Formats: sequence, structure tokens, C-alpha cells
Amino acid sequence: MTDGNQALKKAGLKVTLPRVKILELMQGPENQHISAEDLYKKLLDMGEEIGLATVYRVLNQFDDAGIVTRHHFESGKAVFELATQEHHDHLVCLTCGKVMEFTDDVIERRQKEIASKHNIKLTNHSLYLYGTSLDGKCDHGDEE
Repeated sequence: MTDGNQALKKAGLKVTLPRVKILELMQGPENQHISAEDLYKKLLDMGEEIGLATVYRVLNQFDDAGIVTRHHFESGKAVFELATQEHHDHLVCLTCGKVMEFTDDVIERRQKEIASKHNIKLTNHSLYLYGTSLDGKCDHGDEE
């Protein structure tokens, strides 16, 4: 049994072909922060006959089960990433829409200090930073 099948069973989801195929695609590093529509297009390119409605339904099930995390960046459309990753924050280029992950110990420490100052114990948090290229040229699409 693959890790994906085990993840589905652990989440209480039946192992079906659409779920397995979507989970396999989501495991690729190039498919983090991917929209349902882009995931659907990749499935079509692979010759998989999985409908767009099924992709949305499976991603919603995965989100409910804690397998993926849904983000709503400035683009207005939801994107998904596997929830098994270590905590990280996001930097979003408003020109090309590229999402870059980063971690910063100073930011993490300050967030905890601020929460503590207000008598709050952090249980979860997310940080999204938005901006445009400093030199007016966006070349983030070339990065991988």
C-alpha cells in the first residue's frame, strides 16, 4: 500500500482512483499552491478522465480531512498545498502570481512574543506578504 493510500485511509476516506491521482499530483513540488483548475488541466494532460467537479469535491474532502491546506491569496482563487509540510510563510508576487515559501526564525519569535504580550497562546497562524518586483521586471516565472 502506498503512502497516499495510507493517508486516505487514515483520514477516513475511501481509496478511489480520482483521490489517488490527485494526491499523487499534489505530492510533486511543482504542484504546491495549485488551483483546482490547474490540477484538472494537469490530469487532462496525463490522459486522466477526472471531471473538474470531481477535482473540486476531492480537494474539499482533502481540506476537511487535513490532507491539504487551502489558501486564498490576492488572486481571488483558492490554491492548495499538502498539509504535511513544515510551517512556512508565503511571499506572493502580484505581477505574475508566483508564490514563494520562506521561513524566518525572527518573524516566528516576534509573532509568539506579540501573542504572549496580549495573553494569547498561538495555536495556528499564517503570514502572507504581497509585493511587486523592485526593478519593474518580473522574472519569477523562470524560477523553479
